[in-house]
Amino acid sequence: MSAVSMILVIFVAFFAGMEGILDEFQFHQPLVACTLIGLVTGNLTDCVILGGSLQMIAIGWANIGAAVSPDAALASVASAIILVSGGQGKEGVSSAIAVAIPLAVAGLFLTMVVRTLAVPLVHAMDKAATKGNMKAVEMIHILGIGMQGLRIAIPAACLLAIPSESVRSALDSMPDWLNEGMSIGGGMVVAVGYALVINMMSNKEVWPFFILGFVIAAVSQLTLIALGAIGISFALIYLTLSKKGESNGGGGTGDPLGDILNDY
Repeated sequence: MSAVSMILVIFVAFFAGMEGILDEFQFHQPLVACTLIGLVTGNLTDCVILGGSLQMIAIGWANIGAAVSPDAALASVASAIILVSGGQGKEGVSSAIAVAIPLAVAGLFLTMVVRTLAVPLVHAMDKAATKGNMKAVEMIHILGIGMQGLRIAIPAACLLAIPSESVRSALDSMPDWLNEGMSIGGGMVVAVGYALVINMMSNKEVWPFFILGFVIAAVSQLTLIALGAIGISFALIYLTLSKKGESNGGGGTGDPLGDILNDY
């Protein structure tokens, strides 16, 4: 990997760390972060595959109350760097996914450290606000966000400092049973992430659409674009039926599918 590519990867990691807090441009999402790293390193296809697989896991992660979800930014950046440095191509995606999960959990520790260090910054902002110094408040806020960026950029730089030959030899030395196990485990984790989303969205009104989509997805002749078009069609049909139910002004719920199912 060239020096320019390394610098660009660190920039991507820095913005991914900040976006983990800002949530404005979604640089911390696996699909975006891995794609950007693949773009700057010349491994776009492999990193897009990795990012898409990790996105199915991270889509079920959410901060609920005091519970903080695993760090998607660190998992995405670190696994993409390992994939690129290993030079295994698509064959190394499964190993990178398996490595991403413990990295995401480890990222929680870094998040805790950075947020602890940010406590004095909050007090400094309070003092500046009391004095009416809004410029100082803005600068301290930028400093706090910058700390979040360094939370991902520093580990990324450490991974880039490891010679690619060492990473490749370490991956090649893994026995077949471990590679197969990591591949199976990575697939199971993706399924668990998708199941978490289904668990949050599931109700008796949408289950028929899920069953239809599950059956249609088994048709191998359909492309992803065709499946997406069918999904959009289902959504439009559902919205149209819902609006017609509301305009009728009857004693129903406004959801025709729900009214039908409630009869049972």
